[in-house]
Amino acid sequence: MSSLRNAVNRKAHKERSQPQARKKFGLLEKHKDYVLRAQAYHKKEETLRKLKEKAAFRNPDEFYFRMIKTKVVDGVHRPESEAKQYTHEEILLMKTQDIGYLLQKIQSEKKKVERLRSTLHTLDNQPVNKHVYFAEDREEAKEVQRRSSERRKLPASEDLSDLLKRKTSASYRELEARKKRLNDLEKLYSDMDLQKELQKKGRKRKLREDEIANPSRNPVYRWQTERKR
Repeated sequence: MSSLRNAVNRKAHKERSQPQARKKFGLLEKHKDYVLRAQAYHKKEETLRKLKEKAAFRNPDEFYFRMIKTKVVDGVHRPESEAKQYTHEEILLMKTQDIGYLLQKIQSEKKKVERLRSTLHTLDNQPVNKHVYFAEDREEAKEVQRRSSERRKLPASEDLSDLLKRKTSASYRELEARKKRLNDLEKLYSDMDLQKELQKKGRKRKLREDEIANPSRNPVYRWQTERKR
């Protein structure tokens, strides 16, 4: 009987769409949408109830870490970050110290890069050592030639050359990493220096792209000329 019931053509019931007059309100809400919205509402309501209950039963004399991280300023408790407000001159001084530290790291990194580059240049241009042997007669010459060929076949010399190649490749990788680090430090230094200059007094404006002779990634500013005494 179930197979016959499925063989009969039945009307396909479609979900009701939003009426034409209410199209501006979006899709018509179905029961499953209402269930999700109701669950979210009750979840928020329960969270608020628990927070209110926790605040009502809270012990005002109980220690918590915010006690030592706030200060009373004009009778009002304020976080430690808001209690200490730095002046404009103090902020400029701190930025100057940061820029000085960055400049020191850039100079140190440049010296390391130059030292590595000179070492690798010396290794690449190292001349091939040639030993000249002198023999009294043919027999001695043959003996010297045999010893030199045996010396070339020693596995220790091959291991030494492989070790030298590995160290050279590692030095080249270190050189590339240090050059990338130097480039990042210089970029950060230029950004911090620009931010420091922008905090100084004086009227300034940002130039448009058509006003810049050599466009770059960083913005370019122009300060108004002031008469100096």
